[in-house]
Amino acid sequence: MRFLSFTRGAAAGFGALAGDGVIDLSARLGGLDFGEALRVHGADALRDLAARHAADFPLAGADGIEAYRPVVADPRQIFCVGLNYHEHRVEAGRAETAFPTIFLRLAGSQTGHGQPLVIPRESERFDYEGEIAIVIGRGGRRIAPGQAFSHILGFSCYNDGSLRDWQAHTTQWAPGKNFPDTGAFGPWLADTDEIREGDVLTLETRINGEVLQQADTSMLIFAIPEIIAYVSSFTALLPGDVIVTGTPGGVGFKRQPPRFMRAGDVVEVEVGGIGTLSNPVRQEA
Repeated sequence: MRFLSFTRGAAAGFGALAGDGVIDLSARLGGLDFGEALRVHGADALRDLAARHAADFPLAGADGIEAYRPVVADPRQIFCVGLNYHEHRVEAGRAETAFPTIFLRLAGSQTGHGQPLVIPRESERFDYEGEIAIVIGRGGRRIAPGQAFSHILGFSCYNDGSLRDWQAHTTQWAPGKNFPDTGAFGPWLADTDEIREGDVLTLETRINGEVLQQADTSMLIFAIPEIIAYVSSFTALLPGDVIVTGTPGGVGFKRQPPRFMRAGDVVEVEVGGIGTLSNPVRQEA
């Protein structure tokens, strides 16, 4: 099953894909958004609700959705993993570490599939980072790696856009990761009925059709179960939480010459078995 968040008319909601249509789950749950619905009702209840209904409207066309929102527009927590592919760690000139590098994103820094990634006035060093995101379906604390997959609702595409100059202001990366509309998330989430435990997911990032990053999840330094175990050691994971698992080598600021995202570019992050997240890039007005 696949879930997405959208706007249609005056309403913002979420639903499940049914062929070329959308089952409007938000409307059936009193207007709850995706993350809150997961926290209140649970993932199994949302799957069951979707399975009992046909599509309410088409995905595309005049009667379809008007815009994609971030897959989970209302997460309580977004955890991002840095330096989680060897090639990227080496190109960044960082030493190996015994534990994953974790930083946080704010929900307001995200945007959806098809929506602009925005270069803020304060920077000209806006870099792409194609990544695979997971969404937590069942919360928990101190989750063992062997139990981690049972806590995942599904997987999606992510562009963890980075303002490299702001990221480098101090040893803390948060300023460069949290400008509005700099992290893209979508177009939808493929759940664990589609992506099974042990599946190797491919990842490719393109700008204007040029391939700039290629990798797969077998190349992660810290595998997804290890990440879930580590994060859930220091805080409880909640349904709807997002974990962004790291970008491979080939980022723009380490290329010669550097390749940053520019107004007019179209950036795509494709994950095998899920789909392609595509965003135009524009300059802040």
